[in-house]
Amino acid sequence: MEIAPRPVLPKPVEWPTLGLLSLCYLVWGIGTTWAAVWFLPLGMLMVTLAAVLHSSLCHEALHGHPFQRRILNEALVFPALSLCIPYQRFRDTHLAHHTDSILTDPYDDPESNYLDQGVWNRLSPLKQAVLNLNNRLVGRLLIGPMIGQVAFMVSDWRAIRAGDKRVLAGWLWHLPALALVVWWMVALGQMPVWAFVLSSYAALSILKIRTFLEHQAHARARGRTVIIEDRGLLAFLFLNNNLHVVHHMHPKLPWYRLPALYFPNRARYLARNDGYMFASYAEVFRRYLFKAKDPVPHPLWRRP
Repeated sequence: MEIAPRPVLPKPVEWPTLGLLSLCYLVWGIGTTWAAVWFLPLGMLMVTLAAVLHSSLCHEALHGHPFQRRILNEALVFPALSLCIPYQRFRDTHLAHHTDSILTDPYDDPESNYLDQGVWNRLSPLKQAVLNLNNRLVGRLLIGPMIGQVAFMVSDWRAIRAGDKRVLAGWLWHLPALALVVWWMVALGQMPVWAFVLSSYAALSILKIRTFLEHQAHARARGRTVIIEDRGLLAFLFLNNNLHVVHHMHPKLPWYRLPALYFPNRARYLARNDGYMFASYAEVFRRYLFKAKDPVPHPLWRRP
């Protein structure tokens, strides 16, 4: 007697993510219009926070939230609120980054901030000074978005020149996403251009707080990913991605389920990542605002 296979039930809609995305667009829209007219600093703050949250929601979308169909998720986050990074390039590089065995590798990990020692040795003293500043949290906030954007675009330009059509397609799809934001600002927006650009840069700076020490150089892949036990505003804006080990171990889990999985099993996850943990983002600021968290050249990596 054959047993009928269990039917595959459709994935339920993740209403918290959908609701948060609606709130994100509402806050951004009000920030660029009525709030900007009433009190410009309030409008700028709203635009900044909404752009940070939108980037975190893009991260949710590329991991399969809130819908089962990828095209629906990507349509929901299509407008380029943060202006700079094409969604498809973010998707491709981030999913490649999720191969834990290559974490922090200066070549294979697309999100690594480390350099090959040989590359570092060939840099001019000025470039080394700039990158050393960028390895302090104050530098990551002030110049980190600019350095990251330039490095990202240079890398993608080389790939395009080498004939990588997927990279080119990612940038071409970015144009209408960016045009949608530009249309809104021209047709409906009431915020000065300088204020909008500054707010967008501030959003990228806040996102650099999250990525500043998400990963460390460690001999074992399991010890490279951080836990920051923060439950405040930054944890919300980052959609609990501060519990980064949990996310890497369960990348399909939605943001609102991460704390309930981590805190009852805290000892398990801290054993998993060899205790790479901070109590809060306040601790991160106290320890690394003016101090380098580690050297720019990877201290353990050696060219094969």
